[in-house]
Amino acid sequence: MVTEETARLERDFLGECEIPAGAYWGVHTARALENFPISATPISTHRGLVAALGAVKQAAVRANRELGLIDSRRADAIDRACQDVRDGLLDDQFVVDVIQGGAGTSTNMNANEVVANRALELLGLPAGTYEEIHPLDHVNRSQSTNDVYPTAVRLALLAALSEVSVAVRRLAQTCHRKSAEFWSVPKVGRTQLQDAVPMTVGQEFAAWEATLAEEEARIQDSRALLCEINLGATAIGTGITADPAYREAACRHLRQITGLPLVPATNLIEATSDTGVFVQLSGVLKRTAVKVSKICNDLRLLSSGPQAGLGELRLPPRQAGSSIMPGKVNPVIPEMVNQVAFAVVGNDVTVTMAAEGGQLQLNAFEPVIAHVLLQNIDWMTSAFERLATLCIEGIAVDVEHLEAVTSRSVGVVTALTPYLGYAAAAEIAETALAGAGDIRQLVLATGVLTEEALDALLRPEQLAGISAGISEAAQRVTTT
Repeated sequence: MVTEETARLERDFLGECEIPAGAYWGVHTARALENFPISATPISTHRGLVAALGAVKQAAVRANRELGLIDSRRADAIDRACQDVRDGLLDDQFVVDVIQGGAGTSTNMNANEVVANRALELLGLPAGTYEEIHPLDHVNRSQSTNDVYPTAVRLALLAALSEVSVAVRRLAQTCHRKSAEFWSVPKVGRTQLQDAVPMTVGQEFAAWEATLAEEEARIQDSRALLCEINLGATAIGTGITADPAYREAACRHLRQITGLPLVPATNLIEATSDTGVFVQLSGVLKRTAVKVSKICNDLRLLSSGPQAGLGELRLPPRQAGSSIMPGKVNPVIPEMVNQVAFAVVGNDVTVTMAAEGGQLQLNAFEPVIAHVLLQNIDWMTSAFERLATLCIEGIAVDVEHLEAVTSRSVGVVTALTPYLGYAAAAEIAETALAGAGDIRQLVLATGVLTEEALDALLRPEQLAGISAGISEAAQRVTTT
């Protein structure tokens, strides 16, 4: 830690500012703390963003050293300090609020000052000895907030997307296991909350597995777009103050540091002002959250009861559901996921408006974009992991209840329409619903199908479409 016992004074062009003893940050961060006490959420909340800032600063100093723009003594100290930032040793020093004006300038300044003062410490020098290592002249050499911050945000998002992708895959795998477990358990499918045709519980879980696999693919698609960076663009994309060779060198070093397939943007002016990738990613996250939320709606409905609802699924009981009704258990895990989805949808609107609000050569609102996207991914990852482990893995079914309901369902008559005709099948369904007989009896009374053929057609696996095909017996339709 910084060892001064008393506060130090630092100066910028606005005047002097007192910096607390032990702080690695300096005057620019101090002013941001005064200006933006908004959310009480420091940027250190997003560990991935702090690590990404360290990676960008490390790539920059390696490029500057390679090009002879910073001497080895300073570069080595800065490089080591950046590694400390990446490793999380200085997270408590990243103190500026996630909501800030200046297009991320306060965040960049915070990073510059922390790296500079840690580098000074590594050289055995006191904090604030900026004539030796300066936050802007050395740590921020060849850079601007406008290329550092967007690049760091992309790196943070790429890391976070890996985590949510794993969570979605695990959720899909959990549904796959449940699909296999319940593959042949019959149930009634429903459309518009009305009885439709037979299916199996396993088919329902298989459909959820498929929809989740689609979302993992869309998340992976988003990664390629995030790998295009504008590092070297400096202020507006013209590369002013940067060596002509810096852009390629910095991107190369950042690829080596992160192991990511990063590429420089083709047009740096466009890349500095454009936030389309964030809008696209926000839409993907919203799509995933909405689809998982729909699954949770199904889980809540299918588990409703236990006596006066559908009662098809039994969700694992997780906690008491009422402070007044003894024994009540609520579907708290799906309800939690629903609320995460609601937040993701709202944050998508925030990203949309922030992207639209950009003007000319820069979008000033990337801090809120970064915050809500990283929050979305963090919340979705945690929610999906808990949905898999605390809910879906422990789901049981009431097989006896499902078999009884399915056997009484008039939906089976749909399978007989090719043989009976729509009008005759509808009449049979209406008669059965009126309590004047069951489907099997009413169909046999028509004389159209033999008992053997009807039994083959009404087999649960046949009705659900999970058998190899209509048996030979079912094909022998009588004509009398």
